[in-house]
Amino acid sequence: MDFGLSEEQRLIVDSLRAFVERELYPHEAEVERLGRVPPDLARSIREKAIAQGFYAANMPAEHGGAGLDAVTVTLMDMELGRASYALNHLVARPYTVLRACEGHMVDAFLRPTVRGEKVECIAMTEPEAGSDLRCMRTFAARDGDDYVINGTKHFISKADIADFVILFAATGSEETPRGTRARISCIFVDKATPGLTVRPGYTCISHRGYNNFILEFDDCRVPARNLLGAEHGGLDLAKTWLGATRVQVAAMAVGRARRATDLAGEWAVTRRQFGQPIGDFQGVAFKLADMATEIRAAEVMTLASAWALDQGTAGDSDAAMTKLFATEMLGRVADQAVQIHGGMGLMEETPVARIWRDARVERIWDGTSEVQRHMISRAMLKSYGG
Repeated sequence: MDFGLSEEQRLIVDSLRAFVERELYPHEAEVERLGRVPPDLARSIREKAIAQGFYAANMPAEHGGAGLDAVTVTLMDMELGRASYALNHLVARPYTVLRACEGHMVDAFLRPTVRGEKVECIAMTEPEAGSDLRCMRTFAARDGDDYVINGTKHFISKADIADFVILFAATGSEETPRGTRARISCIFVDKATPGLTVRPGYTCISHRGYNNFILEFDDCRVPARNLLGAEHGGLDLAKTWLGATRVQVAAMAVGRARRATDLAGEWAVTRRQFGQPIGDFQGVAFKLADMATEIRAAEVMTLASAWALDQGTAGDSDAAMTKLFATEMLGRVADQAVQIHGGMGLMEETPVARIWRDARVERIWDGTSEVQRHMISRAMLKSYGG
């Protein structure tokens, strides 16, 4: 594995960093204050991202995407991670599960999303089914040429701006040693479909402006041809395509930790106490050293996982270890950044306060740290014959 960046990668990283600083940073305070991204601002950011070639970088070139490899996309995500999530997600990375589209779904969903003409959201989590997908209760019953869907999803990001939902729902059940378990399928649902209601969700302390919503399905009838892949094949799709999302979460955690460290470093050389910059005190300087070391370790691990994705050798443990370490690293780095800032680190006027608050959710969404540890240990024990 070559850790050196190509000239193209350096150009992409430098250009995107400038874009983030110019187009995203200036709007962070407004989004924090409003708790939302104004539609005109969202449209402007998306249009500029498309014009500069940053949009849908993870999508195949034959469908209009940039067709970049996983390492380059991961480098981009590290830069995007420096900014507020409510803003950086507008420089879209469509869900990679869209690559499984075939037939009419390519023109109906995949290509319009890649072009920025449509926005998708993904609906997996339910009030009674978080990490344990096979206990989900939202059910899609086959009725002729349609599926009739009933149930509730929550914690659904982007549902307010989405044009369609990538829905994971039960389509059957089977008996297992753990009792009756749902068989899961993936179905695309146009948001305008009768029977689908989108309601505001909960007020989250992390990532203000990147809001969550509740989806309610009440006899929502969807054409069966909107089934992605095989019926009951939803878990296979999730395993094949959604693991890369955990690497993306890790990459953004690295970017956010870098910014927190930059802010702490700048504070350490300008803030004076007892007649000298606080960075001259070993208690502060050693914190910065530990922060930089942890970030470097997470960066290498994240790029190694992205490289494994490119080689087709990535296993479940690769993404799990990467997300686990990078997100927990971010929590530690953000906490130290606050400590270096002292009282100002807890004031909402400082970006470090937002980074500290935002860091908490990273250990929960896309699989909690406990789920990641379970996946890692299960793979280890299996290799030992357990």
